[in-house]
Amino acid sequence: MGDKVAGFRRTLSGTIISDKMDKTVTVEVIRRTLDKKYRKYLRERRRYHAHDEKNEYVVGDRVEITENKPISKTKRWVVTKMVA
Repeated sequence: MGDKVAGFRRTLSGTIISDKMDKTVTVEVIRRTLDKKYRKYLRERRRYHAHDEKNEYVVGDRVEITENKPISKTKRWVVTKMVA
């Protein structure tokens, strides 16, 4: 029973909109959801703070972020790679 298993971790892709903090970037993830009543697609926008250990990503980069254990009060995601 003492096995350490990471479990299921979500991955999202989005665009970096801020890199002003040290070792932290703000990633904006845009999803398209279907409205139940009007059957039209809506843009749903959500922003996440993600950990960037080497400060290597800049504003405008498309990146993939992965869920992680809490790093600070608002950071629960880590930037894993750049998406083309």
